Order: sequence, then C-alpha cells, then structure tokens
Amino acid sequence: MIHELRVYHCMPGKLPALLNRFDTITLKIWERFGIRQAGFWTVEIGESNQALYYLLEWESLAEREQKWTAFATDPDWLEKRAGTERDGPIVSHITNAILKPTAFSKVK
Repeated sequence: MIHELRVYHCMPGKLPALLNRFDTITLKIWERFGIRQAGFWTVEIGESNQALYYLLEWESLAEREQKWTAFATDPDWLEKRAGTERDGPIVSHITNAILKPTAFSKVK
C-alpha cells in the first residue's frame, strides 16, 4: 500500500469553500474512479488554519497514475470545479508527497 499526503493551501478565507467542494462534489467523483481516501484533517493548532491535509491510499504508483489522470481530466470534475471558482480560486497551491512506511510503522 502506498500513501500520498496532499496539502491544499487555501486562499485567505476560502477553506470553508474547499471543504464544501470535497464534501459535495469531489468525493462523489472519486468514488466513480475508485480513489480511496484514508483521512482528512484541518489544522486546529499550527502554522496555518487555512490548509486541508489528506491521505490517499494506492496499491501502486501505476494505479495512482491511471486513476488520478482519469479524475484530473474528467469533464464532469472540470466543469464542477470551475463552477466552485466563479468568484476566484479557492486554493493558492498544493503540495504532495508519496510516503514510504518505516520498518516499525503500524501502517504498511
């Protein structure tokens, strides 16, 4: 199992809009493509409370490439994402990392 950590850094005040987009649009589209999430988090105490952290689970890098590309180019997703950004962008930038578990990690 491969885990991908993604961090969406929001434009000021736009975190609620991003959370709503995931809750009402993104997750439903992910289900169609078989994209599996392991969890979502916002920052209670830390550097910025305008970020969304989440983990995705992949069987392999090949699975990630195939499913993420299909999602990212899906016309329904592109149309709905554009609709949520009519008043400007929600996310300023995204960072991601493919994580490798240590020998002593409970999660493999």
